[in-house]
Amino acid sequence: MKKLQDKVALVTGSGRGIGQAIALKLAAEGARVVINDLDDEPAQETVAAIHATGSEAVACVGDVTATDFGERMVRVALENYGGIDIIVNNAGYPWDNVIQKMSDEQWQAMLDVHATAPFRILRAAADPIRAAVKAEKEAGQTVYRKVVNISSIAGVFGNAGQLGYSAGKAAVAGMTRALAKEWGRYHVNVNAVAFGYIKTRMTQEIEGEKTVTRVGENDVRMGIQPEFIDFMNRMIPLGRGGTVQEAAGAVYLFCLPESDYISGQVVLASGGLVI
Repeated sequence: MKKLQDKVALVTGSGRGIGQAIALKLAAEGARVVINDLDDEPAQETVAAIHATGSEAVACVGDVTATDFGERMVRVALENYGGIDIIVNNAGYPWDNVIQKMSDEQWQAMLDVHATAPFRILRAAADPIRAAVKAEKEAGQTVYRKVVNISSIAGVFGNAGQLGYSAGKAAVAGMTRALAKEWGRYHVNVNAVAFGYIKTRMTQEIEGEKTVTRVGENDVRMGIQPEFIDFMNRMIPLGRGGTVQEAAGAVYLFCLPESDYISGQVVLASGGLVI
């Protein structure tokens, strides 16, 4: 029996990068996964990769910041798999600037994607989870469910040039601790993983216009200056950035039955970097 056999997992931003690695990891351990991406093609690629391993997955394509997205993703899980066991709020991106150059739109976008979108998904999941817990209690069962929110070392320590991103990711930590207290009575473990430098397309070396990515209606520059990557590698005690598989492993730890007595925690997955 696999560790997550027949569990139903929702993973936002799982068409690429860290989110895709999380979805593949959970599926490899038996979970049935609802995949999300802003675009259909990467979402379907992840679904196909999971199907190729013999596991189950279905796509819920769309913008997590849409007002109805949380209810829609929860509905896809319930209609296809009949329940919710794991929620991983992973979708996000950096839209950086120093404060004097940061527009209201940039600021609000960072709060919307990193704080409001997870809030709406979790709010939409509240009634189905409460109903399932009531039925389990009447049957004399105790089932633990998992919420893993994705934060960043920028949300824990702050980072110059990332005021909006840092604020959004800090909100994730507060939301995690508050919901752990609200949902403890429902046997839901709510934790967060704060990533450091993980090697993805968002943290690749900047190469001119190649690092500009379209997010909704906006062109957002991704990537890191090569000298800063070198600096980070020197500062990280393990001497390197993490892989997406290692990032997924950190999330997976909070999805296991062995984590049933851990809740309200924000754990760094940063190779030992504390800034």
